[in-house]
Amino acid sequence: MRIVVYPHSMEFGGSQSNAVDLATALRDRGHEVLVFSPPGALVGLVTERGLRHEPAPRPRLRPSPTVMHRLCDVADEFNADIVHGFEWPPALEAVFGPERRLRIPAVCTIMSMSVAPFLPRWLPLTVGTRKILHSVIAERPGTILLEPPVDTEHDRPGDRDSAKQALGIDPGTPVVTLVTRLAPELKLEGILAAITVVGTLNADRPVRLVIAGDGPARAEVAAAAARVNTAAGAQVVVLTGALADPRPVYDAADVSLGMGGSALRSMAFGKPVIVQGERGFWRLLEPDSLPGFLDQGWFGIGDSADPRAGEATLEGILRPLLADPSRRVELGGFARHTVESGNGLPAAAERLERFYVATIHGAGRTSPTRFARPYLAAARYDLARKIRRHLGGVPSDDFNSLPALRGPAERATP
Repeated sequence: MRIVVYPHSMEFGGSQSNAVDLATALRDRGHEVLVFSPPGALVGLVTERGLRHEPAPRPRLRPSPTVMHRLCDVADEFNADIVHGFEWPPALEAVFGPERRLRIPAVCTIMSMSVAPFLPRWLPLTVGTRKILHSVIAERPGTILLEPPVDTEHDRPGDRDSAKQALGIDPGTPVVTLVTRLAPELKLEGILAAITVVGTLNADRPVRLVIAGDGPARAEVAAAAARVNTAAGAQVVVLTGALADPRPVYDAADVSLGMGGSALRSMAFGKPVIVQGERGFWRLLEPDSLPGFLDQGWFGIGDSADPRAGEATLEGILRPLLADPSRRVELGGFARHTVESGNGLPAAAERLERFYVATIHGAGRTSPTRFARPYLAAARYDLARKIRRHLGGVPSDDFNSLPALRGPAERATP
């Protein structure tokens, strides 16, 4: 097959990293793969892996006629069999561009925490959690589960002491790590709680928190880290910024914090993982908690709006774990086994390959009129969102925001 993979962004983040990993795995299975995307840090990874890259224009509104025109040109020149959009804007641009104009079928992957209500019901869809799958399958019977894949050969346990030394940390000092985008939605509450808790724990015995990532909440995170470091008179919280290859940070961890793909990647490194959520949610990965994560995804929502509740929960998990090396080894081994058995990249690529084949074989001529309603619904949504954002008070990452997670994943859709 000739496959166009279209991530929504090339900033460091879970969905787009998954897109690049899957594109690589599909290429390794013998397919011709092209990555179409806006500029960003991950373009270097695409090039490093020997994948062809075609730049996408930066849009002002979504779906973008300019992007769709360029995507059609790329897909036509590449003689694509299928176009795969990751998250709703690329998926709709694939539908209204190559599928509508060139009859090249489109598919969509949603790794966000909810499904945009204006995505056409007939669009073949993969979702990242069983909970979302159960919520959409009645209206989207062709939807499949595609959990965030992990390259367990590339991401595997390494030399923890050397990784700590490379970060300027004594090998005997326990290290907690968090590889994350510094974003207000989903992320910031937990990042600030982790900074506060590690600052508290460091008062009793040395411990370090390493945060790898960048994003719009960087200034707030840096200010919180500076307060803890100043109070301790030491570099208790280390901010690395965005890293093209965060494996050394995963390697350095005695305990990892994270959600989604970052939690899974920590597991591949054989680390005990405390899963982060919102409204005070923190939970240790262990045999009793695994079924819940497999159902709802590597995330959770607590029941408290008080940040101190989340701090107390995290401290209650982290303090005894840092004091018990044998427990960390046990949980790290369990984490590695879990991700190897359920989230391996080769199995995900094979599943995606079958999904493509079924989509291509099932594609047929469709009425142009069926594209009109979802296009107008998406355009109205995006315009309204931009107006609200200009006025303030709307999340930048809307389908990963807490209101979206608490509401129904589906409403009446075109």
